[in-house]
Parts: sequence; structure tokens; C-alpha cells
Amino acid sequence: MVLELAIKMFECSSSTDIARCTSILSDGGVIIYPTDTVYGIGCNPYFDKSVERIFKIKGRDQKKALPILGSDIDDIERLVQMNIIAKTLAQHFWPGALTIVSPCIDDNISKQVIAGGDKLAVRIPDNKCTRDLISGGKFLVGTSANISGKEPFLSSSDILSSDISGYDALLDGGVLVKGRESTIVEVLDSDMRILRHGAIQSDKIYQVISTVLKIDLRPKN
Repeated sequence: MVLELAIKMFECSSSTDIARCTSILSDGGVIIYPTDTVYGIGCNPYFDKSVERIFKIKGRDQKKALPILGSDIDDIERLVQMNIIAKTLAQHFWPGALTIVSPCIDDNISKQVIAGGDKLAVRIPDNKCTRDLISGGKFLVGTSANISGKEPFLSSSDILSSDISGYDALLDGGVLVKGRESTIVEVLDSDMRILRHGAIQSDKIYQVISTVLKIDLRPKN
């Protein structure tokens, strides 16, 4: 698929462009957009066919769940159970590069998003363009835009010169400076474990829990 730049290229600097991208998502479209870490690819997480397209475009294993981005903690709490550990992490690291995996409580989310499981990965990104995009529809699938197994994208030019195709629009946020994917933590009941080491150091996460909640969740050797 050749991207029609005059029609499908949009700019984060334009509120009109962001609104047009929000409309594309509302109509079931798939877009590539900047975040505070890397460029992501997303759709409305309630549309099965749109979610299916994400898996196809990325060549992603359908047994791997997809993360969801939100713009507000109150909205996120409508998606997942946020216990005291999860809320503490959210209050300290959101907006930011921390993804929290907790039990899903929204039965309307596409079952493909949670890959047949019962947990959902959620995050509020530290990028105004992304949050403006999300605020129009509350939630957005937030996985990296690269083909699975390949390096994530840090600029629109990298995306346009790559072999990724099948999406409906590209929202250009310039060159991203962080370039490292989010740290992923799973929070279940009174326990927490780090599933992926990323932009936020593990020590900082454990330190927040220890300082605020007075509990030590570091793995025991």
C-alpha cells in the first residue's frame, strides 16, 4: 500500500489535523502516531475488525495482548482494577513511560485486545499530541508501530521509508528523543512484578512502593 501523503499525512501542530485523526479512529480506522517513547499504531479498542488489522499490519502473534492508552486516571479505572499499588505507581509515573497490567473490568473491550485472557495493559503517555488524540475517544490501542521483532520508529520519515503498510493515516510528531519503550509492570492483588524493563528504571519503581506504601516488593533471591 502506498501512503497518499496529501490525504493521509497529518501534523501534531494542527488541532484540526488531530480532530481529523480522531474522526478516522471513530470510523474504525488505524493510525500511526507519536508517543513519549516511540511511534505507536492504534485504533479504537472496542472495534474488533480494527484491532484485527493492528495484528495483521504488525505481523503480531494474536496470543499477545495489546496495551491501551488513556488520558485520565479516572478513565483508566473504568478499564482495569487499580488497587493501592497500581494507583501509587500511576500517581508517580503517569503521564509517563510506565505500563501497568491489571485485571480487566470492561467487558466491552475487544476480546482480541486481551488475547483471550483477563488482564489489560494500560498507560497514560507523556505526550500532549497523543493525549489530545486520545481525549476525543477516551481510549486508543497503544502498541509500537513497527513490524513485530523489528526496531521501533522514532520519526515519520523512518515510517514512510519502511515496509509497514495497511494503516489509514500518519500523525507526524517530529523526531522523538526518548526512543525507548515503556517499562511494563503487572499488579495483581498485593504483588507486583516487572514484565519488561524499559524507560523507567526498576529501582525507581520499587523505591516508590517502599517509600509510599512501606512495603518491599523486590523479588527475593
